Amino acid sequence: MILCDAGVLLCLVDHTQPQHNAYRDTITKLAIPLVTTWSCLTEAMYLALHRGGWVMQKHLSKLLLDKLLTIYEIQESDYIRLFGLMEKYRDRPMDLADATLVLVAEKGGYRQILTLDSDFLFYRISDRDTFSIIQVQ
Repeated sequence: MILCDAGVLLCLVDHTQPQHNAYRDTITKLAIPLVTTWSCLTEAMYLALHRGGWVMQKHLSKLLLDKLLTIYEIQESDYIRLFGLMEKYRDRPMDLADATLVLVAEKGGYRQILTLDSDFLFYRISDRDTFSIIQVQ
């Protein structure tokens, strides 16, 4: 499975984004569903509301309803690691959504990610492995 960050979620539903078509085309060729977290979806929903209102939010929700996207549930037992990641990368700084994706990579054994965020070049999975960022042209 492939992780998906909030910026890409927004890009998929916002046709004014320069890479909208490239990302739409790319996900049709990838293993579906993409994996994200509630934090990433919440961030994307917030941005969608301010860019395109309810209509854009509805397009975003359709990704989930059509099973193109699945949500990895963060457990209470993961909180210490989650906030430890945010502390470790506080110089970037790491937001909650990014921390959840690093945690999911660690828990689920995922390395591939769709992201517009260059911070994933610096984040490490289990403090050692790099992410494999899917390049979209």
